[in-house]
Amino acid sequence: MSEAYIYILTMAAVTYAVRVLPLTLIRKKIKNRTLRSFLYYVPYVTLSVMTFPAILSATGSPVSAAAALIVGILAAYFGGSLFVVAAGCSIAVIIIELFIV
Repeated sequence: MSEAYIYILTMAAVTYAVRVLPLTLIRKKIKNRTLRSFLYYVPYVTLSVMTFPAILSATGSPVSAAAALIVGILAAYFGGSLFVVAAGCSIAVIIIELFIV
């Protein structure tokens, strides 16, 4: 059997185990507030950890990336929709790249 097949089978087994073990081991509702809070925020933290490095390296310079990050945070904080946040970040990068850097 090729090494690639072993890698694929291992990946499939780990992915399956991660999804099935909680269903089989935890049968009743989780009442611990700390654990429930932790499990609630895991998807957001995972997405943030994967997205943040890409934000800082997605533009031509770190200055425009930082400006887009700040604009995006402020737009989201003040209730901007996903479109408004994305458009604001894009406009910030264009302005910084064209006129400042």
